[in-house]
Amino acid sequence: MTGRTPRLSRLRRVVPEGRGGRTRRRGTQPKVVALGGGRGLSASLAALRRITGDLTAVVTVADDGGSSGRLRDELGVLPPGDLRKALAALCGDDDWGQTWARVIQHRFQSKGDLHDHAVGNLLIVALWEQLGDHVQALDLVGRLLGAHGRVLPMSAVPLELQALVKGHDPERPDEIDTVRGQATVALTTGEVQSVHLVPNDPPAVPEAVEAVLDADWVVLGPGSWFSSVIPHLLVPELLDALVETKARRVLSLNLAPQPGETEGFSPQRHLEVLGRHAPKLALDVVLADQAAVLDRALLTEAAQRFGAAVELAPVARTDGTPRHDPELLAAAYDRIFRMHGRIGPWR
Repeated sequence: MTGRTPRLSRLRRVVPEGRGGRTRRRGTQPKVVALGGGRGLSASLAALRRITGDLTAVVTVADDGGSSGRLRDELGVLPPGDLRKALAALCGDDDWGQTWARVIQHRFQSKGDLHDHAVGNLLIVALWEQLGDHVQALDLVGRLLGAHGRVLPMSAVPLELQALVKGHDPERPDEIDTVRGQATVALTTGEVQSVHLVPNDPPAVPEAVEAVLDADWVVLGPGSWFSSVIPHLLVPELLDALVETKARRVLSLNLAPQPGETEGFSPQRHLEVLGRHAPKLALDVVLADQAAVLDRALLTEAAQRFGAAVELAPVARTDGTPRHDPELLAAAYDRIFRMHGRIGPWR
C-alpha cells in the first residue's frame, strides 16, 4: 500500500532475530500466525497447536468489559483477557498444561474487589508492571505454562472499538448511531455498518508485524466478526503486513451468526463486510463448516473476489453447540496446508 512500505521496513529492522528462542530452519514444519480474539481464536489455536510447533497468536486489545475492562480502567494497561485465553488454548494436554490452563482461567468468587477477576489477568498485568515490556512478559508466562506457541498483542496501546450501528435504538430503527466499546458493539441489537479504532492509526507491535511477514500461513478468524476479527485490519502496519506477506492466507468462518453483532449474516455476508474494511486484502482459502453453508455457489463467488478457494469440512462439535471441535478443525487446517501449500521445503 502506497506510503506504508518504508514503515514496515523500519519495523523489520528493529525486531531482534530469534526473539523468544524461536529459530527457523528450512524444511521444518510450517510457521503459522493466527489472528483474532476471544473464544474464536482459542478454538483456532487449540487446533493449530496439534499440527505445528511454530505458532504465534496475534491478539486484539480492544476489550473493555469484565475483569479486563476493570484492570484497563484502573491501571491503564492493555486488556489482558484475550491474551490470557490464547495462552490457555496453547497449553498442552498433559497434566502440567491442563493444570496451568485451569489456574490462569480461574476466576475469584467473592463479595469484594477481587470478584470475577481471572488469575491469569492479574499474573499478566503484574509481569507487565515488573518487566515494563508487553512481549517479554507474555513470553515469560508462556514458558511458565509450557505453551505450544507464542502470544503477542496486535498493538501496545489500549484501543477503543467504535461502530456505526443502524437501529441501535429500537425506537429509531432507521437512524445510525456511534456505539463505543467492544462489549457494547458485541451486544448491539442494531445492524453494524462499520467499525473503527480509537486512536485510528494505532502502532502495531513490531514482533506481530514481523511474525506475519515471516509466516508460511496466516489464519484469520473465527471469532466475533466486528469486535475480534476485523480490528486486526484496522491497525495500518498490521494490515500492510497482511497485504504484503508471502504467506498463504486462510479465513476461517464462524459456525453461526453471532446474536446482535452479526445476526442474520450468511457466510458470504461475512466476506462482504471484511472486504469493505480491507479492500486490498487477498486470501487463498476460505474455510467453512459444511453444515453452515446453505449456498456454496454464493460463498464461492464471494471468496473469488479475494482470490480464494472455498474449503468445506465438518469442524463443529457433535453436541449441537456452535463451537469448533479442536480435532476436526486441526484436520481441516492440516488438509488445507497440504493441499494449498507450496511444493518442497517450507519457504
